[in-house]
Amino acid sequence: MTVLQFAAALIVLAGLFGVINHFVLRLPPTIGILIVALMTSIGLMIVDRIFGLNLAQQVQDYVKSIDFSKALLDGMLGLMLFAGALHVKLSDLRAVWPTVLVMATIGVVLSTLVVGFGFHWLTGAPIMVALTFGALISPTDPVAVLGVLRSANLRRTLETVISGESLFNDGVGYTVFLILSGLAFTSGHSEASSLSGAGTLFFREAVGGAALGLAMGWGLFRVMRLIDDPSLEVLLTLGLAFGGYELALFLHVSGPIAAVCAGLLIGDVGARFGMSEETRKYVDAFWMLVDEILNAVLFLLIGVEIFAIRFDADILTTSVASIGLALVGRLVAVVVPILALRPFRNFGPGVTRVMTWGGLKGGISVALALSLPDSQWTDEILSATYVIVVFSIVVQGLSVGWLARRAAKD
Repeated sequence: MTVLQFAAALIVLAGLFGVINHFVLRLPPTIGILIVALMTSIGLMIVDRIFGLNLAQQVQDYVKSIDFSKALLDGMLGLMLFAGALHVKLSDLRAVWPTVLVMATIGVVLSTLVVGFGFHWLTGAPIMVALTFGALISPTDPVAVLGVLRSANLRRTLETVISGESLFNDGVGYTVFLILSGLAFTSGHSEASSLSGAGTLFFREAVGGAALGLAMGWGLFRVMRLIDDPSLEVLLTLGLAFGGYELALFLHVSGPIAAVCAGLLIGDVGARFGMSEETRKYVDAFWMLVDEILNAVLFLLIGVEIFAIRFDADILTTSVASIGLALVGRLVAVVVPILALRPFRNFGPGVTRVMTWGGLKGGISVALALSLPDSQWTDEILSATYVIVVFSIVVQGLSVGWLARRAAKD
């Protein structure tokens, strides 16, 4: 199957599952598509087991041949992060930036430690391997979070904190993951295999990514000020998202952070001072459509990725227990920054509950787990990651709006 045929199949299936959700489940589109894809996959496994058609094995072989990790981390992620950042205003983010900064950095580190040591105790995995799992499961997924926030009706300040944190902690978490996986799996031959190397890698990835993203966004803003052609300006933003992300990867700086910084600058400064009203409408509509389509495709892929997961009784027990670990890690990542900042900032009612339960995991965690080299712990990490992600999107995603409304009444 060619790349074009594969893309066509994904779009057709995402549309079909979206229609089923629209008429039958009536859930938020992305969550509904994930559930339909998951139910279809499980149903196919059951039918195959009963009638011995060997279809499940064929589908499994094909799903395993799909490089989900590369497709997301090197392809879709830059577009989705740019689209998400484009609709977060710097004026809103400026008011809550200390909270976002602390949660996206210290919060990720705290969660990594809590989940990592808990996974080490639970499974007996080597501590660096367990911390690698903690790093890949700690960041909240901006795709999942922003998709759910649209229907959750949160307070604007709280929504900005959650969305801003999810956009930035993705890049920080990815960098921490690169450092820990280098220490855990490469036997001292990677750049991150020493403390100084790890520090250099983190600085280059995080700071370099932010600097590159802001520089590219500013450069495009200066060009757009000289143009009044909506179609061309949409094309330029697409080139920035695509080309900028790939340039960041080529320069070995954080592509996610570069995409977020570029999107924030174009979405605020660029929109206000570099675009006409008509161009703003074109850009907003285009990137909203791109965001919706890629969200649908990503959640479809998460649903069918179950064919690539190995489950047995012990692994399933560990995976279910890991849900509790992830929630405890998220609670610590929220509570400690809030307690540290409370003397200086006012937090609304229920912020701890909403931010803990609203810290959804998603496709990025699955992609990072799939990128790990083969080892005796790979199946356990991948299965635990998948179970946590599905629980997070389905259970937490469907109930965070209710929790937010309840917290607002307290």
